[in-house]
Amino acid sequence: METIILVAHLLIALALVGVVLMQKSEGGLGGLGGSSGGSMGSLLGGRAAANLLTRATGILAGTFFLTSIGLAILAGGGNSSKSITEQTPPLTSQNPVKSEKPTVPTGE
Repeated sequence: METIILVAHLLIALALVGVVLMQKSEGGLGGLGGSSGGSMGSLLGGRAAANLLTRATGILAGTFFLTSIGLAILAGGGNSSKSITEQTPPLTSQNPVKSEKPTVPTGE
């Protein structure tokens, strides 16, 4: 099950990168990738392409988020160890420590 979700997660990540790179830039990074002729805008109208790519980006981002949560749950699901605060015994002592005089020579 974990392998299937991991493969789907990787495919979604690649698709998300592709969809983001196909979107038209609005002047970010000094105008790099702005109005290249090979974008999705040449296949559809400008507004229709923007709406389609925006919707695809949102759907892919949501599924990427869900598969990330699913993988995190599967990775930590088999771990039945207690937290570190539950593992350590309390520091209360049954026998109080008696204070003794120091054993340092006093020069007498």
